Amino acid sequence: MKKKDIITIQIEDVSFPNKAFGFVDGEKVVVKNGIPGQTIQAQVIKKRSSGIEARQEEVLQRSPLERQDGVCSHFTLCGGCTYQTLQHEEELKLKERQVKRLLAQENIQIESWEGIVPAPSEKGYRNKCEFSFGDEEKGGDLALGMRKRMSHYEVVSLKDCNIIDEDYLKIIQATLSFFQEKNVPFYHKLRHEGSLRHLVVRKGTATGEILVNLVTSNEVPFSTEEFKEKLLILPLDGSLCGILHSVNDSVADVVRSDEMTVLYGRDYFIEKLFDLEFKVSVYSFFQTNTKGAEKLYSIVKEFAGDVSDKMVFDLYCGTGTIGQIMAEAGSKKVVGIELIEEAVVAANENAARNNLSNCEFIAGDVLQKVDELTEKPDLIIVDPPRDGIHPKAIGKIIDFDAPEIVYVSCKPTSLARDLVVFQQAGYKVKRVKLMDMFPRTVHVETVALLVKK
Repeated sequence: MKKKDIITIQIEDVSFPNKAFGFVDGEKVVVKNGIPGQTIQAQVIKKRSSGIEARQEEVLQRSPLERQDGVCSHFTLCGGCTYQTLQHEEELKLKERQVKRLLAQENIQIESWEGIVPAPSEKGYRNKCEFSFGDEEKGGDLALGMRKRMSHYEVVSLKDCNIIDEDYLKIIQATLSFFQEKNVPFYHKLRHEGSLRHLVVRKGTATGEILVNLVTSNEVPFSTEEFKEKLLILPLDGSLCGILHSVNDSVADVVRSDEMTVLYGRDYFIEKLFDLEFKVSVYSFFQTNTKGAEKLYSIVKEFAGDVSDKMVFDLYCGTGTIGQIMAEAGSKKVVGIELIEEAVVAANENAARNNLSNCEFIAGDVLQKVDELTEKPDLIIVDPPRDGIHPKAIGKIIDFDAPEIVYVSCKPTSLARDLVVFQQAGYKVKRVKLMDMFPRTVHVETVALLVKK
């Protein structure tokens, strides 16, 4: 095989994340977006010592593991839901197999493997989506939705979607028609001109409150008042609690705000987890699957055990959800650390809202802030970002010599790397359980209980 050759592959399995593989003439071939059991046609793009990389061209034969219906109309174009055609029970088996394989490759010794917990629902579960403006093809009509698969520029306008509810679609379609009528251009990333960049929609699963944030460049050739009125007349199942306009003039294609104006209502929505209430602002982190988060945090509570009168450190705490759950369960004290200052402000506000006086949240980098903690923890909970724990921070966490650590991971490759370090430092991986937080996508959450030998 050589570059640009067209080959036929039967997919044997998929490694995390989204690396389907099979064998052709005895050589391993890796290709994205494959499903075990499919036969696909692909083009060779790279030859490496570890194997061959190829780009999928066409599915020649479907897998017996694929579902027969329930696939959205955009699946072949949209890059959102890689496992959408896979039967859900087969998706769960695949994710469990992927994490097991990763941990075994790093020789992680696990006392109790406890399987994978399915999400409460595999449809309409997202409480946050960031949609992009663009065109469906170069020079085409204005589009609003998800980036096309294998494209950094073109956008698929969503007409249906399995992982968001109908209110999101109504807001997308009203917004798109408004700007198409006004002939407002999207922001072109290469030319750095135009107006429309992103539309962020957040909705409280428990409360039905909806927060909408329109992100543009500083070029605003339309009436924000008219845009607001267009949304307020929509027949939504939930209720709009805030409509915001953010200006972002950075070159980077990320959702951020140089300045923000409240066009209607307030700049946050209220969500509930268990019997706790959380104020969530438009840019603060909150688990994007509320009902799934309750299941995930139930696993954390189970692994943490009886926390009565225990000192708990909640590192990478976000808006303090896990920390407040521990505080409510009777911890002597919870100390949380989070890099994003806005999230820490929200965490302390939420603790006051929930009448929890036994928790404190500190803004700063875990790497630096752990040096300021003088008390000895009985339990440390870590829920780091996708890249895992900073290599220097992990040594400082180990130095606390906590009897138990609960590690919550959203990226199993990072978890596997970090567990090697904990294992070498004398921690035993006592329990591991997975949570399928994001059905139809490649992502999976893993919770591990580490006990000091």
